[in-house]
Amino acid sequence: MIILERGALRARAADGQKDLAASHALRARVFPTDRAGGDRFDAHCQHVLIEDSATGVLRGSFRIFAMADGRGVARSYSAQFYDLDALESYPGAMLEIGRFCLDPESQDPDLVRLAWGALTRLVDAQDIALLFGCASFPDTDAAAHAVAFAHLAARHLAPPRWRPRRKAAMTVPLTPGPVAPARAMAAMPPLLRTYLGMGGWVSDHAVIDRTMGTMHVFTGVEIAAIPPARARLLRAIAGAETAR
Repeated sequence: MIILERGALRARAADGQKDLAASHALRARVFPTDRAGGDRFDAHCQHVLIEDSATGVLRGSFRIFAMADGRGVARSYSAQFYDLDALESYPGAMLEIGRFCLDPESQDPDLVRLAWGALTRLVDAQDIALLFGCASFPDTDAAAHAVAFAHLAARHLAPPRWRPRRKAAMTVPLTPGPVAPARAMAAMPPLLRTYLGMGGWVSDHAVIDRTMGTMHVFTGVEIAAIPPARARLLRAIAGAETAR
């Protein structure tokens, strides 16, 4: 099923083991430790492929896990690292996005735009209220990310009523500090910068993930809180005529 097609690219739902294997191969190139042919969460996720419309060459992929309400959050990938009990009472449908990766050899900015356009269509089609996932920082050296962490703690913590609690064995608290916003945003992973630009919020701690060789923060984006200008841009990319 084609979700969105623009120019030379299209996003479509994966169909069968061949598509899933292609996604795994790309993931292994982007996440060097993710070489085991997927994980136990793949089975209950929908996988989205971004490919060249003419050749079918895979350029990017991500997976999503949709749930009608917060009662499904315990089955999410994020729940193995964070205590998400607070989100079980979230008033609306939720969608977890994970393993977001683009061909590291491609410099085409349309890849990111098409991915977000496709995700916007999926969010609207399922009336999603909260988009969430784990936003990863490269390597496991907390000191290397001190500037970003200080800014997140000062300006972007989750509302207390939804804030994840500690669960993982290895965590680093986010401590607020005076950091120039431009410097802090430059230190953020690109995907997290996008989430923050949509009004996203994060957990009050980072998790050290030795398996993936990264650190990550739980990140949530409440769809109703996305700034109007950003929402219009996303829906323009998605080809949606009307906003919520």
